[in-house]
Amino acid sequence: MTSLRFPSLLTLMIAASSHAAEQKEVQDMSDPLAVYTQVGVGATNKGLNFKVGQAYDTGIATTAGMNVFEVKGIYGDALGWESDSKTTDSIDSFRFRNFSVDLSTISATQIDANYNLNANLVADESMDVSYSYIKALKPMGRFTFYPLAGVGASLGENTLEDDGSRDSGYSIMGAYGLVGMYAKITINDKIWLNYNPFWLTTIGGSDNYKDHYYGLNQSHILTHEFAASYQINPRMNLRYFANWNENVDFIDGDHRLEFNYQL
Repeated sequence: MTSLRFPSLLTLMIAASSHAAEQKEVQDMSDPLAVYTQVGVGATNKGLNFKVGQAYDTGIATTAGMNVFEVKGIYGDALGWESDSKTTDSIDSFRFRNFSVDLSTISATQIDANYNLNANLVADESMDVSYSYIKALKPMGRFTFYPLAGVGASLGENTLEDDGSRDSGYSIMGAYGLVGMYAKITINDKIWLNYNPFWLTTIGGSDNYKDHYYGLNQSHILTHEFAASYQINPRMNLRYFANWNENVDFIDGDHRLEFNYQL
């Protein structure tokens, strides 16, 4: 079981706070391409989530950068509301994102790494690392669309080989592609909605990976995310998220209520 490392998380939060003095303007927290130093906490059906984001100077006047680190699924049995068979009191996953926005073209590149501590059909633990490009389209009334495309690689611990044996340690299982979109609907200056669909497909690697990474006999998957957000003041918001996919109904998906504060 993975132990909780609250001192490390606290160190990150202190570092993010110290960087806040460099940030002169409050950013639009409804904009998926906004870059700002932030902290967040979420109560979910699988435990608590913590998030720390730090904006940084890229050295280029027309670009802005941000690193975001998340810890998910803390104390799932004690504080979540899933059945005990789906949760533990250990951490479920980690996520790290490096985000770089080109202010001249209103576009961004993102490195996104997700480490899942739960076993799947092909590995005891797995990590997906992707590089993607996001472009903000011109708003159409209340609607704004941000299409995304990228490629990534999947790494696994104790992966299942094509001959049925286990590869001890860590190995690269294969590569995948993804296309998707962030869509925002502005209700008023305090309330907005998001719908973010993503399609992922394996494009190379072992047969087990290509055929079963997204489920039994599934080489691809369509995922969905819905969010409803309320801006309490320019620096604080409250957001509800729901995540599900073609194999998991909305009601059985992941749900969380998240509070975010811009430093």
